[in-house]
Amino acid sequence: MQIAIASGKGGVGKSSVAASLIYLLKDEYSLIAVDADADAPNLDLLFGVEMWEEEKELIGAKVAKINTSTCIRCGICAERCPYDCIKIVDGNYVVNELTCEGCGVCKLVCPVEGVITLEEVRSGIVRKTTTKYGFPLISAQLDVGRPNSGKLVTEEKEWAKRIMKEKGIEHMIVDSAAGIGCQVIASLGGADVAILVAEPTPASLSDVKRVYKVVQHFREPAYLIINKADLNPSFKGLYEFAEEEGIPIIGEIPYDRAIPKSMVMLKPVVEAFPDSKASIALKEIAEVVKEEILE
Repeated sequence: MQIAIASGKGGVGKSSVAASLIYLLKDEYSLIAVDADADAPNLDLLFGVEMWEEEKELIGAKVAKINTSTCIRCGICAERCPYDCIKIVDGNYVVNELTCEGCGVCKLVCPVEGVITLEEVRSGIVRKTTTKYGFPLISAQLDVGRPNSGKLVTEEKEWAKRIMKEKGIEHMIVDSAAGIGCQVIASLGGADVAILVAEPTPASLSDVKRVYKVVQHFREPAYLIINKADLNPSFKGLYEFAEEEGIPIIGEIPYDRAIPKSMVMLKPVVEAFPDSKASIALKEIAEVVKEEILE
């Protein structure tokens, strides 16, 4: 089974919840973890990863290059560039690689053939390790200014599937990125179940509604976890939303200072502070996940 944990909004505790559920399920089930936030991966931090066993480059992006020796300096490319990434530097037209999207407009409008070329560059890396807890972790890191974060996540999941087949691993747990962009779409695509994490605020409600629409697009069953549930007890929007959409709420986690403390220790809170309020709630949620989803 492939379980995607998503939130629609950053900062609601999605990765902390994901790390704790993975930790609580690892002894009873064979599983692989995938950190699908290529912009800002952090599952490796929560599991205390110190080194990667294997890394692969993803070559997929393109950037424009201007041959200054044959350029006639007409400036048409700079005028037509939709991303305004061509500037004059020391009398030459130069492409800013961090903002170039490789669209090819500059090459199309250049009056001199061969002056501007589109060259492939690295989008980022996909990497694998075996955590100190015994389960494999796949992560990715998008290079600065590069597109194709969705392709990185897709490559992560494909690598995870190959490992599952080779080692007979049963389940994949995917920690999605925030928002509803291409990384999240790649995370949710092919998943069997989506677990949504939200906090009791209007902003989180708005964003979890958006990501739920993506879940509906893939026709996946969804469950909801309310994190920091006691911080805003008068806010009932999440409960009303869950009732309207028929989404089961599988747990509520109270605000607990043990969670940021456990992050500093590079451990899931259920390992670092097993008797804390948050850990007790997470253990109850793990039992529901076993009964309602994995079984």
